[in-house]
Amino acid sequence: MPQIRPLPPTIPITAFNRGQAGKIFSNVKQIGMTVVMKNNEPECVLLSPADYNALVERLEDADLLHLASERLKDFDSKEQAAIPFEEVCKRNGIDLPSLDFESVEIE
Repeated sequence: MPQIRPLPPTIPITAFNRGQAGKIFSNVKQIGMTVVMKNNEPECVLLSPADYNALVERLEDADLLHLASERLKDFDSKEQAAIPFEEVCKRNGIDLPSLDFESVEIE
């Protein structure tokens, strides 16, 4: 069964013309998202910075998962042995204790 979500709060685009932008942005920061309506149609979605960053991170995670799945699609563990990370480092002359794992970024 599909998950049913409540509709996000909406605000007419004319509210910006009435000088309510500060109030609107304050509400967005509190609740996370607001849909701006123009002529009874959604015109845009306002997201808080935290929600935007979380959304971007989820998209990046989904892209990485898809990439990993594609790479593993043809991998058969019965026919091919995976190479442990330590062995990869050894073969490439990388000293494990010298690696600073906290500062490594993978893109």
